[in-house]
Amino acid sequence: MFANFDFDVIQRSWVYLFTTGMVFTLKLTLFAMVGGTVLGTMLAMMRLSSSKAIAFAATTYVNIMRSIPLVMVIFWFYFLMPYIGAWVIGSDTPVQVGAFSSCLITFVMFEAAYYCEIMRSGIQSIPRGQIWAGYAMGMSYWQTMAHIVLPQAFRNMIPVLLTQTIVLFQDVSLVYVLSITDFVGAASKVAQRDGRLVEMYSFVALVYFIMCFALSKLVTKIQKKVAIIR
Repeated sequence: MFANFDFDVIQRSWVYLFTTGMVFTLKLTLFAMVGGTVLGTMLAMMRLSSSKAIAFAATTYVNIMRSIPLVMVIFWFYFLMPYIGAWVIGSDTPVQVGAFSSCLITFVMFEAAYYCEIMRSGIQSIPRGQIWAGYAMGMSYWQTMAHIVLPQAFRNMIPVLLTQTIVLFQDVSLVYVLSITDFVGAASKVAQRDGRLVEMYSFVALVYFIMCFALSKLVTKIQKKVAIIR
């Protein structure tokens, strides 16, 4: 069955795959996770706001983002960002945003909707009595959130946040549809150049499985530690 397979193509190209493709994938995943967590936390606090207008705006944004396939969002932002940038700065010609910047903005805005729901559930898991205690000590709403609620919410949500980051790591492979050289894109270029599609895509699947499985085990260990702290 494997007699005609040429696994040497992997040995010849693994440096290119990891130093170019995987570096792009990990960099985009890391930056999107940080940006998505920050924006998602802000959206979560907006959704819990006593102002109905602010809560409605955040809820509408989250529902829209969670209702659209990610690949469509990637396409829209990639092709529309140059025109949106030109509109913002008042230019007559489309702004060259760049593939990485366009993908980063897309993933931050998309993943923020999911991080928002995770953070909202984390914030709501903190007993209301602690919030009233913060007010009783003379803290404002934002001081209570920053010093009492959010640190505990982040600790409780670490396993779920990491699980969502694993999903994000897998979703980054969708930038391949824009011919961007992420890990899948780099493997695809090698596969088409050498005519070894099965070998390269099998290798990509194996690498993703090993990395995601290892991260899942790490999440399980962290989850047990957090449970002990509770």
